[in-house]
Amino acid sequence: MPPTRKYVSPLREQAAAQTRAGILRSATRLFAERGYGRVTVADIAAEAGVSSKAIFASAGSKGDILNEIVETAVRASGSAAAIRAVLDARDPESALGALAHGTRTGNESMFTVHEAIHKALPSHEDGEALWERATADYRAALGAAAHHLHTLTRPSRPEEETADLLWFWFGPGSWRTLVVENGWPWDRAEAFLLHTTLATLRTP
Repeated sequence: MPPTRKYVSPLREQAAAQTRAGILRSATRLFAERGYGRVTVADIAAEAGVSSKAIFASAGSKGDILNEIVETAVRASGSAAAIRAVLDARDPESALGALAHGTRTGNESMFTVHEAIHKALPSHEDGEALWERATADYRAALGAAAHHLHTLTRPSRPEEETADLLWFWFGPGSWRTLVVENGWPWDRAEAFLLHTTLATLRTP
């Protein structure tokens, strides 16, 4: 007799996916507000409206949840689309304008996720590796932007230095300093960073 195949209910799978998504949203919000170290699984369960047992069954441990938040940041960063706009530019001003807007859009749309990761770093058992994993694609995109800028002009500094400067201006740290710590609107931060970048890179 052929083996009986296990029946999988599409409705049950959909409900499970919705529960998991709700758990991840709740955890992200709590991590961003309070910090990873100050949030318990029970806190996440209460926020998501499920039991602690459901948290472990659906999303795993608190560390597993943070790992999934990092993966979400990597997948949804928008760095690929942003860098395409930079590489399509035919002059340095247009390229930097696209870079300023693209990194602003990514940081603004993923603000809560970025805050959750940022506030997890001090208490995470391997915060350095976590940060490197969360920002690797971002840094690579800025490196590609630096290379493109060097094909459009002949800057006096090495390409690696230009990449470092782009990280300094357009990496998550600069956006967070201006918007979160100093309370600047995103539009003002974008305009300022672009102006500063253009002025510096034009200086021999």
